[in-house]
Amino acid sequence: MGLIKYIKEEMQIIKERDPAIKTSFEVFLYPSFKAIINYRIAHKLYKKKRYFLARWISQRTARKTGIEIHPGATIGKGLFIDHGIGVVIGETAIIGDNVTLYQGVTLGGTGKEKGKRHPTIGNNVMISAGAKVLGSFTIGENSKIGAGSVVLSEVPPNSTVVGVPGRIVKRDNVKIPREDLDHIHLPDPYKNDVIKLRSENDCLRDELKKLYDTIDTLKKEIEDIKKAATG
Repeated sequence: MGLIKYIKEEMQIIKERDPAIKTSFEVFLYPSFKAIINYRIAHKLYKKKRYFLARWISQRTARKTGIEIHPGATIGKGLFIDHGIGVVIGETAIIGDNVTLYQGVTLGGTGKEKGKRHPTIGNNVMISAGAKVLGSFTIGENSKIGAGSVVLSEVPPNSTVVGVPGRIVKRDNVKIPREDLDHIHLPDPYKNDVIKLRSENDCLRDELKKLYDTIDTLKKEIEDIKKAATG
């Protein structure tokens, strides 16, 4: 792919996914744009086994953009990193096409594995701010990872994950379009569990109140019977 064509594609990707951009030339100011271009250069060097130079470029880019992408990672077309500060992508991570990452996302390993240590991210996945995906497993295509989630196991396609550790909430297997970047209004199974527990607790309190009222009534009836018997 020629450089001009690549820059045009990156401009289109950023304009699609960031409403804050007003002009095409602003793309040159985006840390995501700089980080991904430098990653492409470093990745080519890495594949040619020029490891030191590849790592030098990636570390220099990390210092300038706050985005650390290991040159050994494999990244498809259309990656967009919004803001980007604190994003870390490990050496054996594989990222599909049209993936969106927000600030503070980590695609890391667990420290216990050799070989393939980092996650594989399917096409059209969105990973929200501060989420951590740790280990060698796959996040299925068209999935969303909620902000602050910690994902430690496989995620099927067309799923939403929230919580620590991440819990999967199915989305009826409806494909999520690339433009769907809503990472706020996600299902919250913890909240649902709390609401259910609260409802059950209210029912239990009502039943206990009825039981206490019945006991008080019985006590009164017993007292009345005793008075009648002694009177």
